[in-house]
Amino acid sequence: MIELSKGQEIELPAGGGLLRMGLGWDKNPSAGPFSSGGDRDVDLDASAVEFGGGQLFDLAFYNNRTTRDGSVVHLGDNTTGSGEGDDETITVDLAQVHRQIDTIFLLVTSYHGHSLEWVANAYCRVVDDEGTELARITLTLGVPETGVVMARIARSGDGWVLRAVAEGIAVKLPTESGLKLKRFL
Repeated sequence: MIELSKGQEIELPAGGGLLRMGLGWDKNPSAGPFSSGGDRDVDLDASAVEFGGGQLFDLAFYNNRTTRDGSVVHLGDNTTGSGEGDDETITVDLAQVHRQIDTIFLLVTSYHGHSLEWVANAYCRVVDDEGTELARITLTLGVPETGVVMARIARSGDGWVLRAVAEGIAVKLPTESGLKLKRFL
């Protein structure tokens, strides 16, 4: 396993292959005004947003579970973060990504608009088709935005490169992310 820090990148296995993005989180029990996090659950959502030639092309998330080319699939929505392990999962078959797509962002957003200060133990990880964890990006407490660009997967010659972005953005829904993601292209 490789833990990537902001700005670091790794080359992904040649020939594409199947990747899995796992998102996990817990509610921060001391979050909220006056440390009264209460019983309200925090609903984070994993999404993959595709760009081609600098333009938003397609996305996969809880309400649009598969991209048009079928290369990216969201495997189901978890609205509480409860349970062990990955709470939401997206698969990306790099060999099947439409040739027009040159960038795929792995994005996390807070459906109810909680800042990411309301979560604890949040991470995004990328696992290959054999179950080997290629990268893990930890989201630390204190992100005042409602979303975070966890990583960017970009074409590089005949292969792909995964870059840790780990920057907050002010979006609640992945459909609001198009213009805000352009600065990371």
